[in-house]
Amino acid sequence: MNAKQDGPILRGTGTEGARPGISDPNELDIESLTQIDGGAAPKKAGVKYGDTGRPFRVFPAPQPLKGHGPARIIAMANQKGGVGKTTTSINLAASLAADGRRVLAIDFDPQGALSAGLAVKTHDVPTIYDLLIGTERDARNAIQHTLVPNLDVIPANIDLSAAEVHLVNEVARETILARVLRSVTPEYDVIIVDCQPSLGLLTVNALTAAHGVLVPLECEYFALRGVALLIETIEKVKDRLNPQLQLDGILATMYDPRTLHAREVLERVVDTFGDAVLETVIRRTVKFPDASVAGLPLLEYAPDHPAAEAYRQVGRELIFRGAAA
Repeated sequence: MNAKQDGPILRGTGTEGARPGISDPNELDIESLTQIDGGAAPKKAGVKYGDTGRPFRVFPAPQPLKGHGPARIIAMANQKGGVGKTTTSINLAASLAADGRRVLAIDFDPQGALSAGLAVKTHDVPTIYDLLIGTERDARNAIQHTLVPNLDVIPANIDLSAAEVHLVNEVARETILARVLRSVTPEYDVIIVDCQPSLGLLTVNALTAAHGVLVPLECEYFALRGVALLIETIEKVKDRLNPQLQLDGILATMYDPRTLHAREVLERVVDTFGDAVLETVIRRTVKFPDASVAGLPLLEYAPDHPAAEAYRQVGRELIFRGAAA
């Protein structure tokens, strides 16, 4: 899939078109935006449309599983930082766990944000780095349970930043993570790998181990520019290392419907990638950093918040699409 790299310049850069009196974008219904800045009203009267411009629908809770495993591995990837990869990894994992799926989250970023966001130990314990370089052979020894039922974590710390140097001369270095996860795959339904913001060897390892890639994309112009390079990398890995790899979807994050810029970026993404863009959109809210400080997913910290419900819908939409068990 090739992204269009040329197109109209996005006009909005700030809060152009913001509706007065609305301080939280989660409080703003998409129907109230249909006439802002001369935007066209929905084509069908009486039909509620979602943020992506498609008819709004709610994905129902999935049926309970009869058994667990083998896991489908999802790489959370985008070479641009600050687009919501870790937030999505944490809350998607919690969403799937709440729906009865056994989930293992892999912190694959030396910053260790996923580990911190789930309040697990990162020092004086086995980490993903130890598994990659072979100082710990059994992946089960690195798994930690979280406060969320059905959700486990393999943590990371700053040591992981040295992994690429250690692995560069290894035979089949792109497949090391796949070999690490082989022993625990039968015990989980979904494994989510939270990648670092780069397209280096660690990210290639994650793509080689994964069945699918979920791309969190901030609704901002500079984030949009890098998607074409990421898609190209995914295609190269699929062609050379992992033929089963597929794009599970693009998830629009940090969306603020009050701004013309965000609406134009989202429209451009949908025009370019079509049905690959998830119907669910994550709106910007201060609740996410609050939950991170508490060491909890938003679904546990503020379960009734609209953003928590949005991540429930992301998990159920992925199950609906066949991207998760």
